[in-house]
Amino acid sequence: MYITKNRFFSFKLHFLFLFIFVWVQFGRVCAQTKIVSWNIENLGKSKSDSEIEFMANTLRDFDVVALQEVVAGYGGSQAVARLADVLNRKGSRWDYVVSEPTTSSAYKTERYAFLWKTAKIKKIGTAWLEKKYNLEIDREPFYCTFEADHKSFTLVNFHAITKSKQPETEIKYFKFLPAQYPTLNLIFTGDFNCPQSHTVFNPLRKMGYLPVFTNQKTSLKRDCVLEECLASEFDNIFYNSNKVVVKNAGVLLFYQKFSSLQEAHSISDHIPIWAEIVVN
Repeated sequence: MYITKNRFFSFKLHFLFLFIFVWVQFGRVCAQTKIVSWNIENLGKSKSDSEIEFMANTLRDFDVVALQEVVAGYGGSQAVARLADVLNRKGSRWDYVVSEPTTSSAYKTERYAFLWKTAKIKKIGTAWLEKKYNLEIDREPFYCTFEADHKSFTLVNFHAITKSKQPETEIKYFKFLPAQYPTLNLIFTGDFNCPQSHTVFNPLRKMGYLPVFTNQKTSLKRDCVLEECLASEFDNIFYNSNKVVVKNAGVLLFYQKFSSLQEAHSISDHIPIWAEIVVN
């Protein structure tokens, strides 16, 4: 009788350990963070309420949003606030931060923005525009550190100069940023106007930074040609493979919800890209 009770106790103990193991593993899955990056062309006062609503419906299922091409003048910050307000009416609480205008005078100044779900993501400290290389990089990147499941990562939000102006001449300075911020887990995201296959990214690759996407076009054509609607491989996410695991990734072909690319261009000339990550 004593042996039976002992075995029964052992069975319950093993079951408890199994339950705890499954619960921990499930918790790790739940701790994955979904990041989305989107160059929303000229995000400002010209965007209508219906367009802001469409953007919110596109972004609502993610945890952190990185936006490029927010208008620097009047209407840019307000458009981000409008977007956050709509997101807040869709079941989750969101917060946001908008950068100061980039300091370039040679090209086109703009703002960046981050939005995040406060129940899952915590913003750490103050977001900032790159200062050391602000003269070398036309629209200097915007940094913000976040914490999810007690682990932090810093998103580096960037919009390069156009392909015709040779964006590699400023992207080459990115190889210095990991050493400049040695305590931060940098994740570079945005519109590089340059494919990940370009040799300018080789120094980052040698440090362990990998692109989430390869051979993925992300900018819209003016018109679809033989059902091909995407033009160039410009947007991407580069992560430190020693510190981050990418569980899943994809793009959002939002233009398919419009009857023509011309209509889709009222939202943006780029598609959103996303990655689901776990920080080691």
